[in-house]
Amino acid sequence: MPVHRLLPTPEARDLLDLVGEIAERELRPAAGAAEEAGRFPRDTIRTLGRAGLLGLPYDDEFGGGDQPAEVYLQVLEELGTAWASVGLAVSVHGLSCWPVATYGTPEQRKRWLPEMIGGELLGAYCLSEPHSGSDAGALTTRAVRDGDSYVLTGTKAWITHAGVADYYSVFARTSDDGPRGISCFLVPADVEGLSIGTPERKMGLMASPTAVVHLDGVRISADRRIGDEGAGFGIALEALDTGRLGVAAVATGLAQAALDSAVEYAKQREQFGQAIIDHQGVGFMLADLAAAVQAARAVYLAAARRRDADLSYRTEASVAKLIATDAAMRATTDAVQVFGGAGYTRDFPVERYFREAKAMQIFEGTNQIQRLVIARSLARG
Repeated sequence: MPVHRLLPTPEARDLLDLVGEIAERELRPAAGAAEEAGRFPRDTIRTLGRAGLLGLPYDDEFGGGDQPAEVYLQVLEELGTAWASVGLAVSVHGLSCWPVATYGTPEQRKRWLPEMIGGELLGAYCLSEPHSGSDAGALTTRAVRDGDSYVLTGTKAWITHAGVADYYSVFARTSDDGPRGISCFLVPADVEGLSIGTPERKMGLMASPTAVVHLDGVRISADRRIGDEGAGFGIALEALDTGRLGVAAVATGLAQAALDSAVEYAKQREQFGQAIIDHQGVGFMLADLAAAVQAARAVYLAAARRRDADLSYRTEASVAKLIATDAAMRATTDAVQVFGGAGYTRDFPVERYFREAKAMQIFEGTNQIQRLVIARSLARG
């Protein structure tokens, strides 16, 4: 099913055309084998960085693309349609850059941002812990000031890019003052005392590594603190707003891929003398999926346009993440159903899409947390 995108400039249309070509030529053909092998496509991510795709939402002063969220998120959707793990990788990397790009000093931005957004350095975002996933304000990782250094001790869990990242944006407690006692740090991967646990044996997104990050007396210079002491929780929540839009875009791409596969199969598969898409039961199912995918796209773009207009978009980001990831779960479930028994095999990609969609209802805040954010917004009026 062709996607008719409304883009603000001719340059944006050229950019999406370029991304579509890369996706079809480089990503889609490689996705199945890499997911089967659990092989992270580091060279592919580096190539995307050198093409300027990792720095799209950031200032051109540091090598970024200076693109609005409306355009950047459609790039993520395009990548997610071809290969969800790559779309996720670009989104998570952008999330890891966000604290430095937004709260870093001019010196910090000049020192680190060019390589970060250029793809030479791959990042990870370290907020969750074994006992503080949804309750991020309860994290216990410590950062103790020691002269011109901080010493970090603790464990971060469910970290995308753990073990392949070159740096980690880490949130740690600098005081016992609840959420106001959390600060943000940029930690290099090769520092002494940082180690990675055994990769999680996940249901899907096998090419995207996820593991625990251990910080055992990690000493970093004080100039690697991003923002003021105690400002980390606010930085984390603002970053998650952008991350939730990224997940919504990638999930929409995954839903589109499932819909495309189901439509193609339903046109070719015949039962009772006609293509199954001409049976009302299947045709209506696909119509509902097409409506759900278009609705997900419209919702995340509406949130993106609020962000581009410098309006509050936290609630809208939660709505977009909720709608898009639920749509992806429904689309992939129904795509498997359209394929019938064939959909339950690894001969077709829809079973992989099904497994990948489930994670998107969980990370960057579970969909139950999104409902909580939305409900609190309604209560405030």
